Amino acid sequence: MGVGFLVRAIAPGDFHSVGEGIWWAVVTLATVGYGDVVPTSPWGRVVGSVVIVFGVTFLAFLTATVTSLFVSSEQREEARRVEERREASEEEMKALLRDVSARLESLEARIDQRSDS
Repeated sequence: MGVGFLVRAIAPGDFHSVGEGIWWAVVTLATVGYGDVVPTSPWGRVVGSVVIVFGVTFLAFLTATVTSLFVSSEQREEARRVEERREASEEEMKALLRDVSARLESLEARIDQRSDS
């Protein structure tokens, strides 16, 4: 809105109302650029250039931020799944070791019985 007021003040011949200046600023910031209203004065073009650079930069940061949120969410979910698999693997390994230990004890008992006989 501030840019709309600014361009109306510095280029009243190009922007016949503050609303028209705001419309131009929104269209320019969104990088749509309909071309229905354009600055023709040197200072209007300077402001337009700043608005264009700001708009492109803002959209790039917005896209990067949203993408980063999605990626970090996926990374947290994947880390959780890896941890669950690790814990499950540890439990399976403990069960296997208990089974092997029980079998070993059984074999030792059999050996002890045969050696006693």
